[in-house]
Order: sequence, then C-alpha cells, then structure tokens
Amino acid sequence: MSWKAVFESVQSLTEDVLLTPYNALRTMELDNWWMANFVSWILMAIGFVAFIYWMGELKKYDDNDEEDKTSTSHSFLGK
Repeated sequence: MSWKAVFESVQSLTEDVLLTPYNALRTMELDNWWMANFVSWILMAIGFVAFIYWMGELKKYDDNDEEDKTSTSHSFLGK
C-alpha cells in the first residue's frame, strides 16, 4: 500500500461519505435559500446560546468574588 492510496482513500471517505449532506444542500441552493443556509443558521444559534451561557457563568463567578485579582502579568502594571 502506497502513500498515494492512503491519501486517495481519505479523499474518497471525505467526499463520498462525510460531505454528502453538504452536497445535498448545495443542489438546493438555487431553489430555496433558507434550506441552503440551514446549517449556517443552526451553527449561529448554537454559538449564540453558548455565548449567553458563558457570559452567565462569568457573571456568576464575578458576583461570588472567586477570582484572584491580586496578581498581574507584568510587574509594572501594579500590585
């Protein structure tokens, strides 16, 4: 088995199996804009929810004063 065969098998797996849903969405692009961008909308929604959750967690730790704010990264910034 050569390296070329390994890379061709990875290419075949990626194009024929893993990217099949995206190929189906690409064929719908001219027919329905909303269906073509469905994956983008879902990823944006997941990112928005994760951002809101993370900001809530940071607020919770800030309200509890659990963060050690005594040290600085450089000595010239103060104590």
